[in-house]
Amino acid sequence: THGKTTTTGMVGAGMKAAGLDPLIVVGAAVPEFGGPVVEGKGEWAVVEACEAYDSFHDLDPQVVLLTNLELDHVDFHGNWENLRGSVARFVDSLPEDGVLVYCATDEGAREIADLTKRPTQAYAVADLEETVRERHLENLRLRLPGDHNKLNAAGAVMAAAHAGASIEDALRGIADFAGAERRLQVLQDEPVTVIDDYAHHPTEIEASLKALNDRYPYRRLIVVYQPHLYSRTEPLIRQFAEALSLADEIVLTDIYPAREDPIPGVSSARIAELVRKPVHYIPNRHLLPRKVAAMARAGDVIVGMGAGNIAEFAPALVHELARRTSFSRSDVAASGVPGRDKEEVERNYKVCVVYGGNSAEREVSILSGRTVAAALKRIGHHVELVDVAEILIKSGDLSRFTGPHRPDVAFLAVHGTHAEDGAIQGLFELLHIPYTGSTIQASAIAMDKQLTKSMLKQNGIRVPEGVLVTDADQAIELRAPVVVKPNAQGSTVGLTFVERDEDIKPAIQKALQYDDAVLIEEWIVGMEISVPVLGDHVLPVVEIAPTSGKYDFESKYTPGATDEIIPARLPAEIRKQAQEIALKAHQALGCSGATRTDMIVRMDDGVESKIQNSKSEIFTLEVNTLPGMTTTSLLPNSAQAAGISFDELVQWLVENALTQHGTKT
Repeated sequence: THGKTTTTGMVGAGMKAAGLDPLIVVGAAVPEFGGPVVEGKGEWAVVEACEAYDSFHDLDPQVVLLTNLELDHVDFHGNWENLRGSVARFVDSLPEDGVLVYCATDEGAREIADLTKRPTQAYAVADLEETVRERHLENLRLRLPGDHNKLNAAGAVMAAAHAGASIEDALRGIADFAGAERRLQVLQDEPVTVIDDYAHHPTEIEASLKALNDRYPYRRLIVVYQPHLYSRTEPLIRQFAEALSLADEIVLTDIYPAREDPIPGVSSARIAELVRKPVHYIPNRHLLPRKVAAMARAGDVIVGMGAGNIAEFAPALVHELARRTSFSRSDVAASGVPGRDKEEVERNYKVCVVYGGNSAEREVSILSGRTVAAALKRIGHHVELVDVAEILIKSGDLSRFTGPHRPDVAFLAVHGTHAEDGAIQGLFELLHIPYTGSTIQASAIAMDKQLTKSMLKQNGIRVPEGVLVTDADQAIELRAPVVVKPNAQGSTVGLTFVERDEDIKPAIQKALQYDDAVLIEEWIVGMEISVPVLGDHVLPVVEIAPTSGKYDFESKYTPGATDEIIPARLPAEIRKQAQEIALKAHQALGCSGATRTDMIVRMDDGVESKIQNSKSEIFTLEVNTLPGMTTTSLLPNSAQAAGISFDELVQWLVENALTQHGTKT
């Protein structure tokens, strides 16, 4: 049941060392053999015989080496009696001068020995030790760790001797045997030891983990295990939990079904519930390399274990660990905002700049993306400009976002629907890639202007009176002058300043071209300002002074159409109040990264030098979770006034994304 591959390799290695040149057929590749098969020219064949589907009945053995026997492959044999009967028939196919070599310390192997009428010879670890002493080979040490491999070696020496091998030569070959692939195979030694192992039964898991604890004492042992087959897992859930608890930390993923349909109630989660050590349940095995790499510390021993496609884990972990080379991030992400005196960035990230999209602000997004990409390249990062919307619609190929070559962070330089509303954030959540800006929930709330107003109002922040309509013929009580705008679009897309009641309906019709719901608000006359926030730090207040007197789409994005005055021409106490409101709004919506809160300060008779009721006349219009990053954008200009260059701002956003969403990596 256990140890067939390793023991077959040991017998073959021992006989090769003794000059018998056998044909060797192993159930896994053996690095020192150059594969799973050695085309020897001698008279002997050493073959791994599997009991799983009675395939071993096709063989005619001269010597049978039986390492152990436990109930397994119940999907085929059904019960212990059937399995034992199958193995007994195989042993009885030995010729009269054949021999059964069996493990004396295994109950199942002893049962078979008692049933057969063929010659038998028992072995134990003591036999190996005695053989070593008799031949004065006390300095001989097995390369493979663990007591179970001492048992394997004891049986291998005995079997090789029955084939006529010199015991001394066979011992040397067996001791030097380095193992087969996925049998405690060391893929990397330092700084984290990564091992791949095929163990998929509690007995095998226990043997492997004991061996690793013996070989690497005082080091943290993490086992990443994938159960194999529902039928194997169901009766052994407690035994799996007990065996896995020999590790210091356990990571479980979903059962590999192979040819089976799921069995209700059988899940890796049930094993996780019974494990006595810290345990992590990660159902999606594709996430294992990055999640485990994030857990790893120098000196750890991490073993991927199981018989299914968990074989992909350990090699992928080696690549993942290479991505996470030692570096110390500058402290800009942890405290405050970047400045010119901050330490130099010590790692160049792979940054995917997401731009374009399919909203009405596509052209603006393209400009933002290109501006950001240029800054990232100046800093020294590896940059790729990607229009995700085009990829999803055209090809659906997201392979650039998966595997070891995926980006470290996605810089979201997109605006409008399917960008600022949480949609693109959801995509990168599913891809487990850190991204700039706010989370799905905060983005969705901020994009819905009516919902934002409601939440701000609940938090004591003053907003203009307004009404939400879905039809141009819907009756409303608000009278002109009003501002009409789509409820969930970019801040100025589809916006109209309405001075006469008869123009309200056409303005609603215009806004409905961009959205299914339209927000109609009282038109607050005064100074329009915008206050950016970076994390928990508020930037200078920006005064927005469009030459047309109306801050619409054209005024916002046409160079020279709007004067941006920093700091705003307001009394210091008003600017401070506006900053406090911006930070409160940022926090009330649960935003992260950078936001920009737009406000109106009501004026007295339009005279800008006088502010009436200064503590109550600031109206908050909306919160933008992905502020523009063009040369005319408010966030970069405000940051510049605070002594933060465009490149430093871009770098802070990258670092903040890794800090906020780093667990996704």
